[in-house]
Amino acid sequence: MEREKAKAVLEAILFTMGDSVEIDRLAEVIEEDKMTVKEILNEMAEEYQKEDRGIGLTTLDNAVQLCTKGEFYEYLIKIAKTPKKYVLTDTLLETLSIIAYKQPVTRLEIEKVRGVSCDHAVNKLLEFDLITEVGRLDAPGRPLLFGTTEQFLRSFGVKSLEDLPELNPVQIEEFKLQAESEVQMQLDI
Repeated sequence: MEREKAKAVLEAILFTMGDSVEIDRLAEVIEEDKMTVKEILNEMAEEYQKEDRGIGLTTLDNAVQLCTKGEFYEYLIKIAKTPKKYVLTDTLLETLSIIAYKQPVTRLEIEKVRGVSCDHAVNKLLEFDLITEVGRLDAPGRPLLFGTTEQFLRSFGVKSLEDLPELNPVQIEEFKLQAESEVQMQLDI
């Protein structure tokens, strides 16, 4: 493999892995001997130092890792302490509402209410720490049950689930009729 391409491949691997990677494994991947890989890694380390870049290579035993240079830690801390801003789309809010009012609830139950797959929405809500896995349903396949978290309560300014607004029975019936007509329209298509 051409030297510059080998550097790019090694850099991509180290960046993607995040953790240290054994030099033997790197040699296998780029189909070079261990000494050649060490030479390439040394060249890369020198380039990172010369160019005053934010990253560098750290060697640990017989492994190497792409790391942030120590002098930039204060900036990393600033960005890490910045509160995350969540964008809750209509789909996420709808899914979150179903979970909040029907918890504990399975994905299948959420999908029955929504009429569409909810995998992406559930995964995003888990990532945002607004919902969590609260157990498994005692049924075939033992599906996961989801419920809201303390972060959900903080984010929406409620002290407990009892503080959630009451659902209007008339609106619930309207929503059911609307959902049924949407399902029927999809079946007609």
